[in-house]
Formats: sequence, C-alpha cells, structure tokens
Amino acid sequence: MNEHVDHHADIETFDLAPISLWLEDFSGVKHLFEKWKQSGVTDIRSYLREDEGRIKQCSSLIRVLKVNKKTLALFEANDFNHLTGNLGSVFRDDMLQSHIQELSALWDGDTEFSSDTVNYTLTGRRLDIQLRGAILPGYEDSWTRVLLSIEDVTEREDARRQQIESKRYAEGLFEHSPVSLWVEDFSRIKRLLDDVREQGITDFRVFTDVHPEFVGQCASEIRVIDVNNETLRLFLAPDKLTLLRRLPDIFRDGMDVHFREQLIELWNGNLFHQRETVNYALDGTERHVLLQFSVLPGHEQDWSLVQISLTDITARKKAEAYLEYLGKHDVLTKLYNRAFYVDELNRLERREFHPVSIIILDLNGLKVINDQWGHGVGDGLLRRVGEVLGGAVKPPCYAARIGGDEFAILLPAVDALGCASMIEEIRSLIEINNQYYSNIPLNISIGWATSHVGEKMEAVAKRADLLMYEDKRSHYSSENERRNLD
Repeated sequence: MNEHVDHHADIETFDLAPISLWLEDFSGVKHLFEKWKQSGVTDIRSYLREDEGRIKQCSSLIRVLKVNKKTLALFEANDFNHLTGNLGSVFRDDMLQSHIQELSALWDGDTEFSSDTVNYTLTGRRLDIQLRGAILPGYEDSWTRVLLSIEDVTEREDARRQQIESKRYAEGLFEHSPVSLWVEDFSRIKRLLDDVREQGITDFRVFTDVHPEFVGQCASEIRVIDVNNETLRLFLAPDKLTLLRRLPDIFRDGMDVHFREQLIELWNGNLFHQRETVNYALDGTERHVLLQFSVLPGHEQDWSLVQISLTDITARKKAEAYLEYLGKHDVLTKLYNRAFYVDELNRLERREFHPVSIIILDLNGLKVINDQWGHGVGDGLLRRVGEVLGGAVKPPCYAARIGGDEFAILLPAVDALGCASMIEEIRSLIEINNQYYSNIPLNISIGWATSHVGEKMEAVAKRADLLMYEDKRSHYSSENERRNLD
C-alpha cells in the first residue's frame, strides 16, 4: 500500500513539476556506442562532427517515455502523442551540434550532462533552453531511464542578445560617426579642481591668471580611452596608437588658452559646453573644429567618462575668411578695395593720427589699351600695378584700388619726407616691372598730400587727388607735344 502511494506521489510530482521534464530511454544509444567502440572509435566528438548523419542516428534511437504537463504547455502540444509525433519539428537546426556535448558526456562515462541549446514549439516559435540530463540511479548499466529537465531561458537570452545588439549598435555609431569622437577620463582633473576649491579659492579665472602652470598640469592628467575612425581621418593618423603617441603635435600652440576656458566651464558646473578651437593634423596643417564637451550620464560625480566631439569646420572657416577677404580686397589686384579705404580713412580720423600722408595714383592710357588690345590686356596692367604697390606698401600702411584705374595709399604717421620716399620706391619698382613687361609699359600719374593739424582726412585725399590730375594733365600734354613733333 505504501509503495503504491509513494509511486502515485512520484507520478504526481513529475506531472505537476513547474519545469519541463522528460523521461527517456537511451538504451539504443548505449548499444550503438558499444558497436562504435568495438570498431575502434575513440574520439566521439570528432567522429560525430565528421558526419551529421551519425548525430541524427543517435537521436533517432532515443525513445521518449513520458513528459509532464509543463512540457506540453511549453512546446504548445495538445497531448503526448501530438508532441512525440512531431519531434522533428522540436529538435532541429542548431540543436544537432549541441547534442554532441550531451552524447560526448555519456560516451565518457558521465551519468549527468547539460547544454544550452535551441528547441522549437510545434507552432514554430524558437525556444532558448537550458537542458540538464541524468541517468536515474539503478539504470547506469542500461540507460533505459534518463530524466531530462528543460528550462526556458528565452527571455534571458533575448535580453542578452538585445544587450549585445545594443552594444554593437552603440559601437557602430561611435566608430562610424561623421564627426571626430573622443572618450576620455577627466577624474584626475576633477580631483585637482576639488583640491583647489578646498583651499578656499572662489575665483578660478584669477587663480589661473596667477598660476598658469595649473592649466598645463590639468592637461597632462587627461586620459584618452578611445577615439573613432573619423578622428584618425581628421588628423591624418594611420592608427590609434600613432595618434595617441603624437597628441602634443595635435594639441599645441594656443591650446592652453582654449583648455583654460574649458576648465573654467567645469569649475562653474557646466558639464556640457562647446567652443571653436584650432588643432593640427599630423602633417602640420590646421584643423578648425567645433568642440563639444559632455560628461556622460552616470559619471557626473567623478568625470571618469566624458565624450568630446570635434566637428571639422575648417572649410567653413576658410570660406568665412575668403568672404571677409572679398569684403576688403579687390580680387583683380589683390589690393584693398574702396570700402576698406573709406573705413580706414574714417578710422584714421577718429584716432586723430598726425601726420597722415595720402598718395593717389592713376594708370595712364587704360581706356586706349582696352580699346586697342582688349580688356584682358588692360586687366593685366591693373594686376601689375597691384604687384608694384603690394611690394612697396607694408602695414601699417595700406594700398587700395578705389576706382577702375585709380589707386590710393594711406600712410599713417608718415610725414612729407616719408611720403616722398614711398613715391620714389614706387617709381623704382615700376621701372623694374617695365623691364619684365617691355611690350606695354606701366605709366602712372601720382599726387600726394600730408595732413595739417586738425585737417579732415577727406580734405587731405582731395588735395592729393587734385595733384594727381595735375600730373595726369602734364603727362598727356607731354604726350601730345611728342606726337606733334613726330
């Protein structure tokens, strides 16, 4: 009676267990193993891997004796016959390779085995499972009773796969970002700033004025953890190791000024900030970049993980510089233009420079040359004037093209003697230029004036302009006299 009760209780425990249980007969596998051993098979793993058909042969010899209710529910089977009649749908694909692990354990004499593998429900849903098996006590010689438990770990494996995919996605975004990305450790810098704060310092800007070496000390404590592919491309580095070894070549010259401002931002609690700065590629060329600094979430207390992005704005800066150049320069002659000339006149008047000399020049005969030889030849003459004046006039003096064939030179703090010297230099350079371009010589009319105390700049320019026209009339009078004589 007690044996019957115990047996009934065992059946009920098996059937109501909260985990999938399978009672199976492996005796056919045991007999097959004995044949293989007699034929000389020693390495079961290699033997099974050589021919997948051998794995399938082993599987076909396993007989399912019993499963519990949890098994039917897990594999979406109506009953025992529904399940066992469709085992080919349950155990398939990558299940066969993991089966090698279980068979190898039995071959080696183990009475227990386990594996992580994949099964499928009868509706085709994938199940990640953790399988454990054991030959029941008393059946070690026959393998006629083997108990298997199957735990559904699909949710856990899905989470793990999702984590791997998220990591791969994040790494892909980092590595293939179109901007330069740096992951760095600023924790030592935070400790240095905290130490300064503990000394009672409240005005960090004044502190760095007094102790500029502190900025360099902080810079030396930055630890670069990783950089992405765009960083290597931007700075022309062949690999990450070369880049990290040559960081002083990238961050040099005026970088301390920019880094100091970063430190002030951090001191003031701004864990996200941005600014424009200049770095250098490994070939020495400039890289204008927009730097964006961010302490990553979860690291606000120690700054052990920060991300810095560098967007290359070199092309934009060059475009801005060129537009600024165009706004102040004459494209043909490379001299300053009339707008700059007018602004500079006003600036000189506001600054009350004294004396200021102004030279006005006009290219003689440009209209005739344009009519006879074409505007291309005329433009060539204007470019030559630009070469002459560009060679003669250096800052703080300026040469400008203020009309079609009219030029002006502003000479702040230059008296009449200095102005005469400049004119002599210009005439000398014109002679040299004409030796190189002997077919059509440059011929220029010149007028100049030096300011009187309190005289308006416009009045000085007008005096110089009138003298230039006198020189031009004299030139054309001489030309006419020469022609008449001819």
